[in-house]
Amino acid sequence: TDKFGRDILSRLLIGVRVSLSVGLISVFISLIIGIFLGALAGYFRGWIDEAIMWVINVFWSIPTLLLAMGLYISAGSLIENKLVMIFIAVGLTMWVETARIVRGQFLSLREMEFVSAAKSLGYSNARIIFKHILPNILGPIIVVACSNFASAILVESGLSYIGLGIQPPAPSWGSMLNEYKDFIDTNKAYLALFPGLAIMLLVLAFNLVGNGLRDALDVKGQLD
Repeated sequence: TDKFGRDILSRLLIGVRVSLSVGLISVFISLIIGIFLGALAGYFRGWIDEAIMWVINVFWSIPTLLLAMGLYISAGSLIENKLVMIFIAVGLTMWVETARIVRGQFLSLREMEFVSAAKSLGYSNARIIFKHILPNILGPIIVVACSNFASAILVESGLSYIGLGIQPPAPSWGSMLNEYKDFIDTNKAYLALFPGLAIMLLVLAFNLVGNGLRDALDVKGQLD
């Protein structure tokens, strides 16, 4: 137990709900934004590609945690629910990598024969994008989603550690680290080690899942 008599294991188990929910919702937000912008940039190219890439490079140049802090503070006056603010702040920092990967895939697939055939049949650009090209790049999208899930957990933990995440008494692994950091050089160092170990194992798990999916979905690599 901690200094207030609260059970550490129970708080860790309740805190995992926050991490998983933030990861799931923020990744969903990032996928919607990233796929949409990446598809537009890769399919139409030209000035649309240049404009979207300029926005991507601006977001890419800002550290993820710093950007999440800025979005969290900016949305504070508009949204009262702290959990919803974390969803939005983390989600808006995760879409850049998805957009870059989707753009690269679209740049290569738009030159394939099946796209030329769809254009010759008079299909609309929206149908070609969402029904012909997008289903062929689901593998890389799933892999980057797993990677973003792990990154979202780290960002949420960082926000909670500095006091901008889930507010007490609701438990969060980041806030638990901040609360127990003073015990790290005492005989009760486990108070800080347990939430840190939980963050490490969960992030490692999603990275391993992403690597496994990448190998499983890499058909060309298997043929080689």
